[in-house]
Amino acid sequence: MKFLIQYQRYAVLACVTLLAIVSVVCVPFLGAWLWLPAVIFGGLMLVGWYDIRQNKHAILRNYPVSGHIRFILESFRPEIRQYMIEGDHDKLPFSRQDRGLVYQRAKGVEDKRPFGTIEDVYSSGYAWLTHSVTPTAIVGTDFRVQVGGPQCKQPYDASLYNISAMSFGSLSGNAILALNSGAKKGGFAHDTGEGSISRYHRQGGGDLIYQVASGYFGCRNDDGSFSPEKFAETAVDPQVKMIEVKLSQGAKPGHGGLLPAAKITEEISEARGIPMGIDCVSPAAHSTFSTPVGLMEFIGKLRDLSGGKPVGFKLCIGHRREFMCMIKAMLKTGIVPDFIVVDGKEGGTGAAPVEFVNRVGMPMHEGLTFVHNALRGAGIRDQIKIGAAGKIVSAFDIAQTFALGADWCNAARGFMFALGCIQAQSCHTNKCPVGIATQDPMRQRAIDVGDKSDRVARFHNNTLHALAEITGAAGLRDPRDFMPYHFMFRQKDNEFRDGNEVYPYLPEGFLVSGPEIPELSDWHSRWDRASAETFAAREIPFGPFKRRPMALGT
Repeated sequence: MKFLIQYQRYAVLACVTLLAIVSVVCVPFLGAWLWLPAVIFGGLMLVGWYDIRQNKHAILRNYPVSGHIRFILESFRPEIRQYMIEGDHDKLPFSRQDRGLVYQRAKGVEDKRPFGTIEDVYSSGYAWLTHSVTPTAIVGTDFRVQVGGPQCKQPYDASLYNISAMSFGSLSGNAILALNSGAKKGGFAHDTGEGSISRYHRQGGGDLIYQVASGYFGCRNDDGSFSPEKFAETAVDPQVKMIEVKLSQGAKPGHGGLLPAAKITEEISEARGIPMGIDCVSPAAHSTFSTPVGLMEFIGKLRDLSGGKPVGFKLCIGHRREFMCMIKAMLKTGIVPDFIVVDGKEGGTGAAPVEFVNRVGMPMHEGLTFVHNALRGAGIRDQIKIGAAGKIVSAFDIAQTFALGADWCNAARGFMFALGCIQAQSCHTNKCPVGIATQDPMRQRAIDVGDKSDRVARFHNNTLHALAEITGAAGLRDPRDFMPYHFMFRQKDNEFRDGNEVYPYLPEGFLVSGPEIPELSDWHSRWDRASAETFAAREIPFGPFKRRPMALGT
């Protein structure tokens, strides 16, 4: 008995071996149909004996045959959790409630909810919109913002909600075509991502934001350096409405990328301007500039080469002083970007190391608030439009983002849900179950471009309609009129604070004119340490940074 208990883990192997032998022995007596179980049990027996002899998986050596059940269940774990265990508020990374809202609005079906909220309105972190006793009725919902400062010759009237950066290569051709066709139907913009403009972008005909990243795809020389001639050829295309220099992205700020040669198709090679058969490297940093002044000069150069189209940059905030370096470079050179897109670390469709996904970069709310106030402090906020991205899928998300300082919003995963994404989180495996994040021709056939493009346009339209409704409920006539005080934030279970207290707007010009404000000494200290000539810190503070007393008259 002790022997049986000690080796019971081999019971399954013993059973399939015995059943295989019995099946073969009984064939002459009971008929040829027993060959079927003989083959099945014989195959399992061979698997089991192989498990014992292999040395890669300890579980299989100790639990031959039955150990495979563990790996089978693990392979279905995301689906099991998503469909059977996940709660409506489990944000992994988007909750079932958020996904359901996108699906309903994309399909044009009822998106109302009965029987009251399922939110815990008394829990820490809950936020709500304050409404007015004199709500307004808003008829038109095609809200627009003009992007293009004094140095721009071809300003663009952008929608307040656009498709964020997702490259062809990361997404399938059919997914790109459906997204861009939806943008065309709905009258909003589609960011190309760093993979440049593909034939599918051009076929869709929708407005494009051409992203120029460190790999300079679509505008690079053979050695990977920036090509002004190729950029100008691409940027003057009427379909291109704005140019975005990518400094970093929320999913993996400060991290480059590698597209293995095996994944480079002829279409990807054509779009990116890269050779077949060679690994494609996206460096972590740009090679064209390395200083704040250099960045501004590069932006000015792109604006000239594009014929005066709006040019800006996208980043996830890291060292706050470095962003102040950029502002000082704007003031020194007189070259001011037309827009800045703030990406939150909670954003990102691209796969990245776990440490980057979870722990690197500033969340969007804090990053957006900092950028907005830093520009206000320098007195140039009115010259620059701010876009924001980071898990923005509902009208409430958009309204709150406007209140924190944004002029428009972008979404990537929200529009992926509109395409039919089920959040399988297999984007990096080339095995996307719905054909969105894959280059497998058979898998991407699942996307009906006509139907999915309608869903993309419908999701955009219904979201802006909902935005108009909550804007009217607040007594406003335009979503861009939202201010922090229109929102309340519960800090603890028994107390809440006004949005002006949590995300205040700082005084215009306080960094460059007038006496220093003691309450903002941290801002002044960081501003003093920033330089237009270099991103490197001139002085490293240890512990609480103490400002040196300033001489009178300086």
